[in-house]
Amino acid sequence: MLNLWRGAMPDRPSALERRAALHAALGDPHRLAIVEALQLSDRSPSDLADELGVRSNLFAHHLLVLERAGLVEVLRSSGDRRRRYVRLHRPGLDDLTLPSPAVRPRSILFVCTGNSARSPLAAALWRACSDVPADSAGTHPAERVHPLAVAAGERRGLDLTAAMPRAMESVTVPDLLVTVCDEANEELGAGDVPLRLHWSIPDPAVAGDRQAFDQAISTLEARVEALRQVIAA
Repeated sequence: MLNLWRGAMPDRPSALERRAALHAALGDPHRLAIVEALQLSDRSPSDLADELGVRSNLFAHHLLVLERAGLVEVLRSSGDRRRRYVRLHRPGLDDLTLPSPAVRPRSILFVCTGNSARSPLAAALWRACSDVPADSAGTHPAERVHPLAVAAGERRGLDLTAAMPRAMESVTVPDLLVTVCDEANEELGAGDVPLRLHWSIPDPAVAGDRQAFDQAISTLEARVEALRQVIAA
């Protein structure tokens, strides 16, 4: 008998152990619900706990289990430092298949504070991979798009040379609004947009170097692709 386990697939035991650990972490309905709720949008712990209807101490336990399994990460808000956001650690999901949320927007608006880096980059990434119209705006538009954002976009084949920051009031209300910075998300509140998502992306202008802007694009690219796959499906 051919021994595939020991001969042809030496890495399989560790891969199986990893998958078993993931399934163990998701073996509780509340923890599975947390992961499913985070597929497209980062959420505050209090919002998730309220949605699940669980006590704060029990929710903290579930969150810790998911963190230790490498499935979620908790970030401190770059706006209100008292707030936190929970987001999926997407590499941890490689061995899992989750049901796709129902998202069918006819238009998308990406929003950050200054509309000078994250939101124009997100819109450009989206337009490069989808036919669904997308635009960007800011809650407090800057005077220009950050030069390092333009340069970072150029390195990824994105042309931001003609982009100009705009206020949200100057653009059409979209079907889907995606905030890509904590400050904008916290300032906008509930709003009147039919569907709202939040991506907690650090402001690359704070570091102000090439690496920070390249990292912002990489993070946005992963989030854009995840959203595109859901819409395309």
